[in-house]
Amino acid sequence: MRVVLYHPWIYVKSGLERTILEIARRSRHSWDIRTSHYDAQGTYPELRQYGIRETSRVSVRRNYGAVLAASARVAATRLDLEGADALVVCCDGVGSFITVRNASVPVVNLCFTPLRAVYDLEYRKRHLARLGLRRGLGLLLEKGFAMIDRRLWRRYSRVVCISETVRERVARGRLRDPADMVVLYPGIDGEHLAASERFEPFFFLPGRIMWTKNIELGIEAFLKFRQATGAGYRLYVAGMVDEKSRGYYDRLRAMAAADPAISFHIAPTDAEMQDYYERCSVVLFTAFNEDLGLTPMEAMARGKPVIAVNRGGPREVVEHEVTGYLVEPDSDSFAGAMGRLAGNDGRLRAMGRAGLERVRRFTWERFVADLDDLLDSLAAGGRRGPA
Repeated sequence: MRVVLYHPWIYVKSGLERTILEIARRSRHSWDIRTSHYDAQGTYPELRQYGIRETSRVSVRRNYGAVLAASARVAATRLDLEGADALVVCCDGVGSFITVRNASVPVVNLCFTPLRAVYDLEYRKRHLARLGLRRGLGLLLEKGFAMIDRRLWRRYSRVVCISETVRERVARGRLRDPADMVVLYPGIDGEHLAASERFEPFFFLPGRIMWTKNIELGIEAFLKFRQATGAGYRLYVAGMVDEKSRGYYDRLRAMAAADPAISFHIAPTDAEMQDYYERCSVVLFTAFNEDLGLTPMEAMARGKPVIAVNRGGPREVVEHEVTGYLVEPDSDSFAGAMGRLAGNDGRLRAMGRAGLERVRRFTWERFVADLDDLLDSLAAGGRRGPA
């Protein structure tokens, strides 16, 4: 069958772009990928071979004016659905506006999260605090967005969430009944699981360098760990920085300037990232309320323990005190967990082996096969509108 996939922005190396790439690679169906902002240089280079087409270009900025303009432009966009059997919308905010003029075929919501500024309680709290005197405007726009969004969600034939955390978020926002959704976990390449035998003395903090990843928590914890133990460990922070996060990156560098054991590795290649996973002792995951978190899975696929915030999606991946530690989002808790693992070769390897076994349930092979099956059943039923 022919499936059109739409996401407003394909421009960075995140879990969402990785999921699109793995769907295109592994699906038994034919996929046409459409977006309103494509940056071939900024995202995974392998995506180029799948003929991504850009339509009605929108900004990647996240201020109110830019988001309202992007929503309007997405709503006005008409995709070429001639001969298509289904439309899959990758939803992490305003993607649902594409259904306004594109509901001639069954539409599936592949939901990475509904708009976090409205539906993620942890994100919303921080977002409103950052608004300061504009908080009242934010609350008004939030209410209006939610009213429109709930109407748009009625246009979906099926809703697929990438985690139970996301399904709960959708249900709490009254976008869809939880019984009317399925959870399919994205993940890792099940054919290349292999525990590393190398545990070099450094902590690895990977991921996009942006404020939602809460990287300052990892830096603060590492400084406390070093002060308390004097251990000769290092901290590697690795990821890409897009234009809107430059100020945040500068603040992180200022925080880390006092300790030369902290280093930043910007825009690493996939091979470099895999090398860091291969050699590190422990992976840190500091995002304050992640939707799922492919990073813990990548760490476990290399047999490395994970220290993660005990919120959101990581609770579905990391098993506390078995494959790593789930701790409170404060530097003392993180530093304490780091101290329990640093230099403890037996514990590092035992947790790494347990993580490798656990992560086998989260594979791209399973995710894409289950998504293909869902699309087949949808095509057979020919349904439009709510399931």
